[in-house]
Amino acid sequence: MEIDPATSGAVLKRERVRDAILELIEARRPGDAIPSERSLCARLGVSRPTLRAAVDELVVAGLLVREHGRGMFVAAEKITQELVPERSSFAVPRAGGVWTSRVLELRTLPAGARVGRRLRVSPAARIRYVARLRLVDGSPMAIEYLHLPADLVPELTREELEQGDLYEHFRDRHGVRVGEAVQSIEPTVVTRAEAELLEVPELSPALLFERLTTDTGDRPVEYVHSLYRGDRYRIVSRLALAPRTVPAPPPGGHHPGIPPGDFPSGGPVAFSTRGVVQNDR
Repeated sequence: MEIDPATSGAVLKRERVRDAILELIEARRPGDAIPSERSLCARLGVSRPTLRAAVDELVVAGLLVREHGRGMFVAAEKITQELVPERSSFAVPRAGGVWTSRVLELRTLPAGARVGRRLRVSPAARIRYVARLRLVDGSPMAIEYLHLPADLVPELTREELEQGDLYEHFRDRHGVRVGEAVQSIEPTVVTRAEAELLEVPELSPALLFERLTTDTGDRPVEYVHSLYRGDRYRIVSRLALAPRTVPAPPPGGHHPGIPPGDFPSGGPVAFSTRGVVQNDR
C-alpha cells in the first residue's frame, strides 16, 4: 500500500491542532468558552478547514459544544462507567490476522503541557512522538499516535515500530517492562484525510482508543490514542458474575489498541476483552 504524503501530512497537521485544542479544553471548566475559530487559526498558524476538521471531531466526541452566534464551549463532563473495579485484573486475548505497521512520522519533541501531565514529566521533557498506520493482512485498520518518554527508549527505531510486538521490543531492547494500562474507548467519525488512509468513506464510524501504560514500577511509559475502523473492528467483552479463572491468551498475534498479556493483581478476574477483526464483505 502506497501512502500519499499529502494525505498523511494533512492527518498529522489535524492531529497537532486537535492536541492544541485539547490543551485549551483541559485548562477550562465545563461551560467555559474557547477562542473563536479565527483566533485559533491565527494562533496555530493553520487554515480554517484544518481547524474546523479538528473542532468537528471534538464536537462529535462530546468534548466541545457549538452554539450558533455565540461560539464554542467546553462540554459537560461525561459520565464514566468502569467495567472493572480499580486494581482488578483483566485478560486481553489477541486479535486475529497478521498485523504490520507503516510509520508516518517519528521525531523527538517537547512533551507539552497535556502529554507531560499524562506521562508525569515536565512540559519541556523530550518525548518520542510516533504516528503509524496499522494494517491487518495488508489492509489499513487504524491510525495510532504514540508518546513515549525519550529517556526510556532513546534508540527506538522505525524497524521496531514496523515489525514485531512493540512491548516485546520495550522489554528486550530497552529494558522496559509494561505492567498495566488504563484505557478508554469512544465512538467517533473519520475526517477526509483519515478516510483516505484507512480506505473508508469520509465520516465513517470509528473507535477512538486512549491509553496510558505504566511499567511494573507504576512509571508511565506510553501515552497513546488510536483511531480504529468501525466497519471492521469491534470489541467483545466478557463479564464474570462470580470469581473464576480465565485461561491465558495464546502466544503470537497482536493486541490492537489494548496492551498485551494478563495483568494479575491477586484478586479474581472480573473482566476480559478481545478485539475482533471482521473480514471485508
